[in-house]
Amino acid sequence: MNNFDDFLYGFGLNLLTALVIVRVIYYPTNRNKTYIFSFLALNTVLFFVLSFLTSIELGVGVGFGLFAIFSIMRYRTDSIPIREMTYMFILAALPVLNIAGSKVEAWRYLVVADLAIVLVLALLEAGWGFRFEYSQSIVYEGAALAHPARRDELLADLRKRTGLEVTRVAIGKLDYVKDTVRLQVYYDAPRGAEGKKFVPFVLATDNGDD
Repeated sequence: MNNFDDFLYGFGLNLLTALVIVRVIYYPTNRNKTYIFSFLALNTVLFFVLSFLTSIELGVGVGFGLFAIFSIMRYRTDSIPIREMTYMFILAALPVLNIAGSKVEAWRYLVVADLAIVLVLALLEAGWGFRFEYSQSIVYEGAALAHPARRDELLADLRKRTGLEVTRVAIGKLDYVKDTVRLQVYYDAPRGAEGKKFVPFVLATDNGDD
C-alpha cells in the first residue's frame, strides 16, 4: 500500500467514524444542530493538516495545539456545555489518532480503537448503568413541610407541582416569617436533556437574598 492509499483509507476511516459519532450518537440524543458544523469541520481540517506533516510527534503536538488555540479564541466567547466540549475534544483527537495509525500502517489497531471510541460513546449516551440527575435551588412556600418527619409529604408535593421525578431534597435557609424555605431539589433529567442547562420550574421568586 502506497502513501496515497494510506491517505485515502485514513481519511475514509476518520470521516466515517466522525459521521457515526455526530449523526448516529450525538444528534439523536441531543437534537442540537448548533455544534455539528464545528465538529465535522474541525475534524476534517485537522486530518488534512496533520496528513501533510512528516513527523508523527510533530503532528500530535500540532493537533492538540490547534485545538487549544480554537478553545482560547472562539470558544471563550460563548459558553459551551461540557458535553459538547467533550465531543469537540474527541473529534479533534480522532484525526491525530487516525493519522498516527495510518503512517505506521497499524490498521487493525486503528479500526479497533475507532470502534471502541464509538462503542463507549454509544453506551454513555444510552445511559447504561448511569442515572443523570439535575439539581436546582428554589425557594419553596411552605416551611412546615421542611420538618424531617414530613419529608415524604414534601417530595410528593414537589413531584405534583413540578411534574418531575424529584428523588431527594436538601433543606437550606428557613424563613418562618415569610413561610418559605430554600431547597436544593434533585430530580432525574428528562431524556435527551442530559448535560444541558434546564430550568423547568420556579415555585417562588428567588432573588438570592439572604
